[in-house]
Amino acid sequence: MSQSPVVLEKRLYTAVATATSGREGRAKTDDGLLDVALAPPRALGGNGNGTNPEQLFAAGYAACFGSALGHVARAKKITTGPVSITANVTIGSVGQGFGLAVELLASIPELPRDQAEALLHAAHQVCPYSNATRGNIAVDVRLA
Repeated sequence: MSQSPVVLEKRLYTAVATATSGREGRAKTDDGLLDVALAPPRALGGNGNGTNPEQLFAAGYAACFGSALGHVARAKKITTGPVSITANVTIGSVGQGFGLAVELLASIPELPRDQAEALLHAAHQVCPYSNATRGNIAVDVRLA
């Protein structure tokens, strides 16, 4: 049985970006702070002279997940020390189309492993990217 889509109770912010010419064009935000050339990576036969949607998704997910982890840590009154999240986003074939898989690797060197892992699991429950992808793509969350 499929779940109903999540309906926002309160809208906090809306990001607006426009991409032209697909993977071989440009992506820009409405405020002009992001304006990047897009190009398929060499691994997919492109020239690699620009970023690609998977890199943009990886950067967004890593940043969002790091913030979610910070949110959970503050709520639990845990001082984490430095935290870094690396997102590996893989594109591959799925039936007639394409799909994604994500690996989130967290570095939280100042916390004991069990406490760091508990924070990771809690952050995975509150992160909007995790909530958007849950049940749709494989996401592996672990300590680096």
